[in-house]
Amino acid sequence: MERAKMAEAESLESAAEHERILREIESTDTACIGPTLRSVYDGEEHGRFMEKLETRIRNHDREIEKMCNFHYQGFVDSITELLKVRGEAQKLKNQVTDTNRKLQQEGKELVIAMEELKQCRLQQRNISATVDKLMLCLPVLEMYSKLRDQMKTKRHYPALKTLEHLEHTYLPQVSHYRFCKVMVDNIPKLREEIKDVSMSDLKDFLESIRKHSDKIGETAMKQVPGAQDLVDFSPVYRCLHIYSVLGARETFENYYRKQRRKQARLVLQPPSNMHETLDGYRKYFNQIVGFFVVEDHILHTTQGLVNRAYIDELWEMALSKTIAALRTHSSYCSDPNLVLDLKNLIVLFADTLQVYGFPVNQLFDMLLEIRDQYSETLLKKWAGIFRNILDSDNYSPIPVTSEDMYKKVVGQFPFQDTELEKQSFPKKFPFSEFVPKVYNEIKEFIYACLKFSEDLHLSSTEVDDMIRKSTNLLLTRTLSNCLQNVIKRKNIGLTELVQIIINTTHLEKSCKYLEEFITNITNVLPETVHTTKLYGTTTFKDARHAAEEEIYTNLNQKIDQFLQLADYDWMTGDLDNKASDYLIDLIAFLRSTFAVFTHLPGKVAQTACMSACKHLATSLMQLLLEAEVRQLTLGALQQFNLDVRECEQFARSGPVPGFQEDTLQLAFIDLRQLLDLFIQWDWSTYLADYGQPNCKYLRVNPVTALTLLEKISREMKDTSRKNNMFAQFRKNERDKQKLIDTVAKQLRGLISSHHS
Repeated sequence: MERAKMAEAESLESAAEHERILREIESTDTACIGPTLRSVYDGEEHGRFMEKLETRIRNHDREIEKMCNFHYQGFVDSITELLKVRGEAQKLKNQVTDTNRKLQQEGKELVIAMEELKQCRLQQRNISATVDKLMLCLPVLEMYSKLRDQMKTKRHYPALKTLEHLEHTYLPQVSHYRFCKVMVDNIPKLREEIKDVSMSDLKDFLESIRKHSDKIGETAMKQVPGAQDLVDFSPVYRCLHIYSVLGARETFENYYRKQRRKQARLVLQPPSNMHETLDGYRKYFNQIVGFFVVEDHILHTTQGLVNRAYIDELWEMALSKTIAALRTHSSYCSDPNLVLDLKNLIVLFADTLQVYGFPVNQLFDMLLEIRDQYSETLLKKWAGIFRNILDSDNYSPIPVTSEDMYKKVVGQFPFQDTELEKQSFPKKFPFSEFVPKVYNEIKEFIYACLKFSEDLHLSSTEVDDMIRKSTNLLLTRTLSNCLQNVIKRKNIGLTELVQIIINTTHLEKSCKYLEEFITNITNVLPETVHTTKLYGTTTFKDARHAAEEEIYTNLNQKIDQFLQLADYDWMTGDLDNKASDYLIDLIAFLRSTFAVFTHLPGKVAQTACMSACKHLATSLMQLLLEAEVRQLTLGALQQFNLDVRECEQFARSGPVPGFQEDTLQLAFIDLRQLLDLFIQWDWSTYLADYGQPNCKYLRVNPVTALTLLEKISREMKDTSRKNNMFAQFRKNERDKQKLIDTVAKQLRGLISSHHS
């Protein structure tokens, strides 16, 4: 029972499903009916479905038949109408045929015209195709024309770019044309032409900057920045770009560097006469600066055309050659002003290049060498200045007649003298003109030394040391030699020598003021460690001592000149009762000379006076004892004694203050004791006291006494022989001769015992 119910249920469900499928088939597009049919075949009831499908078809056929039966009369009516139309259609066909015949006859001309039009259309298409091809070729031709124009106007880098576009963009589009093949074949030649022309421009550029390096350098040394603006660097840039594009950058770099090295060597070769003028040095420096300004600009505006190593190599070469050239040429320079100007030029040269980043320490080191040369040229110049001052000086105290004149001298030379200030005008300074002149020239020399040290980046201590060393050379060598030369001149007089001693004394005192002067301009205290001291005092002391010695020598020479006028009659028996004329003149000369010594240091005047008296006494003794005088009378000795007394009187008169009592007379003591011995004929005392420390004739040497005694003896023997011809030999003369012989014998004994 249940089974029957289940079968019935399944049958109902299957019938419902089949109904659904049929509705879906009726309403669905035939393209999509496949899945629906598959669901039927997948099931087990497709037989029953087919039955239902057949039933549904029959139903639809009956409905169609009903619909046709309903419209049949309309169909018959339509057929009847169609038969009527056929007759009309035949008529229409006949009309159309007739019309076509007429149209064909009348359309022949039109056909001909249409054929012509067809040909025109074909030509038009051909022309259009030709225009299209020409339009394709025209840009190529335009680019080629543009390329030639660019090359003609020397726009080589744009020309190269145009060539690249032409080769890679335009020519491939029309490569099948013959003219394009010609262009393609010509491209390498064009590249070489561009390359050659751009290299030619570069050569012109290199030649141009070689010629204008001095102008570039001059501008740089005047204002530094902007000097490179004088140069059009576009040829370098263009050529660099062109060679880079052409893959030959390395070739270009090597060529550029090689050419610039050659130019550097030319620039660094100084002209042979460079040392003659400052302009020679200036042009040399301008060219070097101009060269490196260009290279520095190239370094910073191109990518690797030159590099720092290349620049440094060139600069090292330039430094060594420049320094060598300056050493050589500056050594020819004897003008300190030119050396100073050269130093300033070198400083400007170094500072300019330092701005561009070049190391210049070696240049400043070399300036220290030139400083020594500058010092030497200064010393030579000041030697001439000192010579002119000393030669033109009148060696007389400076007279002043007014307060203004007095202040002018004091303003030129540090001098203070309270007593002189109190004196009324006119009055005189103790020194001559050369003292303030020499003092001021020493200061000018110090200023000149200071000028060289400016801008050398030296410390105050280094500047101070440099000035002091140079000034010491000026004092100890230059000024000292000038003073010594003046002192040793043949025609120099005692007055000049005395004034030189006075002048050097005052200059010696002024050395402390020179020390202060240097301290004020360098701000380095003299007490600072390692500070060089001035040796001026030594210079002036040495000059003074030389002048003193020259005074002594000069005085002695003057005395000798007067003594050459001496004309003693050694055989005379008469006495004039006055000193010889030459001696009176000599004493007058000495008095006037020693009167000039009032401003000399006391010891100098005393030494000069003592030296003169000693030389006079020695010279008189030599006159008395000279070998040519073989005989002399006691009368002549008396006359000679008068001259010695005149000398002693001069010594007692105190020609120079400062001698104690009869100190100056001691210069004549040898003569005095000798003359007293002979005039007083006091042989017994001499012989008895000889050798005792307090004897009366202590200064009489037995040899001297014997020499003079023999001269008198010869005269007496000669006189006796003459007298013997007319009368008997007198007894007292005979006795005197015997005494002379006895004394002579005893003197010889003393001499012999003294030697033994």
